[in-house]
Amino acid sequence: MKKFDQINVIPFIDIMLVLLAIVLTTATFIAQGRIPLKLPETQHAAAPQNDKPLEISIDEARKVYLDGSVVHLLALEQRLGQAKVDQPIVLRVDASVPFNDVVAVLDILQKYHLDKLSIVTVRKG
Repeated sequence: MKKFDQINVIPFIDIMLVLLAIVLTTATFIAQGRIPLKLPETQHAAAPQNDKPLEISIDEARKVYLDGSVVHLLALEQRLGQAKVDQPIVLRVDASVPFNDVVAVLDILQKYHLDKLSIVTVRKG
């Protein structure tokens, strides 16, 4: 039987580096907690209310999200149809999204008289 004088730790180090990369990537996403968007800028932006709002987001790939989950416009319309009229809604749209996509979401909101709307922007400077 062959006697072991050393332990090869290189595979162990490789595994630990992969696990570290996974943890750091996951921690970054959890810390942000949001879909990455480049918001348009305004000079006079108001902060949204402290109530628990529904959050609608449209990213640069024109995907629509409701509270962080990807939804189709028909599913969004069904979910918003069940919302209370005084439900606060936060709309976050990437600056590169065509205005037609924003209007489609605003049209659904108006259809169900959901007018307690805040549009998130970034203050210039």
